[in-house]
Amino acid sequence: MLILAFAALAVASPLVAGRWPAELVLHRWRWAWLIWVALLIQIGLFSFGFAERIGPALHILTYVVAVVFLWVNRTVKGTLIVAAGAVSNGVTIALNGGTLPATAWAQHAAGIDSDAEFVNSGVVADPVLPWLGDVFAWPEPLPLANTFSVGDLLIVVGVAVVAWSGSRRIGAHRSHVGEPTAV
Repeated sequence: MLILAFAALAVASPLVAGRWPAELVLHRWRWAWLIWVALLIQIGLFSFGFAERIGPALHILTYVVAVVFLWVNRTVKGTLIVAAGAVSNGVTIALNGGTLPATAWAQHAAGIDSDAEFVNSGVVADPVLPWLGDVFAWPEPLPLANTFSVGDLLIVVGVAVVAWSGSRRIGAHRSHVGEPTAV
């Protein structure tokens, strides 16, 4: 939820400067249904829980689906940064049996004490690529206290690049071919 909140702030950030994130909002995203499928699977996986045996595979699948969506939309500035973050998280999750490894410090700082049978992020015995796991914490008592990874940071930065790269001043009209753009 923390990364989703920061991504939403990244999308809205141009508005603070009187700019409209036009490219993000008006772009005709190819295969947009893929990102919604990945999101719905993750919501179901971590909000309602699925059987432990299928959870890790579904978790990895959501990253594959998201990367496919990002790849078909790679011409939009910032999508490859988001894809780098998703690949970082997805590969690390895949190499750690479906869980993004977290440091005990980050989990403690965020006030996370997970006893669930399947979690998207948790302390893993002998993690592979531990530095790409949830090594940072948005600590308690801050709202949405949670852990996050380098991949998560790349995702938020990429979303900000997408939002800002095609932004234009609020009130500026879309130019016609051959006319200068009001920026």
